[in-house]
Amino acid sequence: MPEGHVIHRLADELNAAFAGRRVRVASPQGRFAEAAERLDSMVFDAAQAYGKHLFLEFGSDIVQIHLGLIGKLRWAAPGQPSSPETLRLRVATDDAVIELRGPQTCALITPDERNAVVAGLGPDPLRSDADSELGWNRVRRSARPIGALLMDQRVAAGVGNIYRCEVLFRAGLHPEVPGRLIDHATWQELWDDLVALMPLGVRDGRIDTVRFEHSPEATGRPPRVDRHGGEVYVYRRAGDDCLVCGRGISAKQLAGRNLYWCESCQPPR
Repeated sequence: MPEGHVIHRLADELNAAFAGRRVRVASPQGRFAEAAERLDSMVFDAAQAYGKHLFLEFGSDIVQIHLGLIGKLRWAAPGQPSSPETLRLRVATDDAVIELRGPQTCALITPDERNAVVAGLGPDPLRSDADSELGWNRVRRSARPIGALLMDQRVAAGVGNIYRCEVLFRAGLHPEVPGRLIDHATWQELWDDLVALMPLGVRDGRIDTVRFEHSPEATGRPPRVDRHGGEVYVYRRAGDDCLVCGRGISAKQLAGRNLYWCESCQPPR
């Protein structure tokens, strides 16, 4: 599932291509056809991202998109035919085309419904209006492990498996420490790290979390080769040597996803 930096990057690209312009809207697959007909030839006002939710604004009509596990929102070449069988939504001008396939959610909603979705989310580290204390209030009252809480979109909207593994490692925090045992300073350290790292993901289109002193350039090690891209400390590195201490990286299931950590750098406490 794409993490929040991907959704914010898509919002930026959509605004650059479509904001303030009349667009053609279609649903070749047919599952969004009535709404697409309503929106066709309307002005695309703006795209906004909140966590993993993307909202396309057409006046008082809003398209809510959540990609889920298999959804794809990708740019296509103008004028070239696309396979219609899985094409839920197509937004186009003469010089830009974006296509949505396989989303978890693609719905036409009202501003009030959008506000209700946003109200159910935690603070988004990529938004300037985020209030980290909302996430802290949920963490400090919970007996759930911090590794599970960071995946809870009511705690930190947009954070997914890669960022949760990496900020816990960078903070030296074991993923099974209960939220109620974490002090405010530690939560603020995690939050500040997300605020620092996630905009780099928006900018670069990949997740990099490794500090320079542990990078290939500083150490002479080969760059990481992985379909997710980016230099990371623990994510998908089970059994590999820790870049800091040399111990093998551990892995287990937590909150329905594979969790990675270093027992030496993140000791239980």
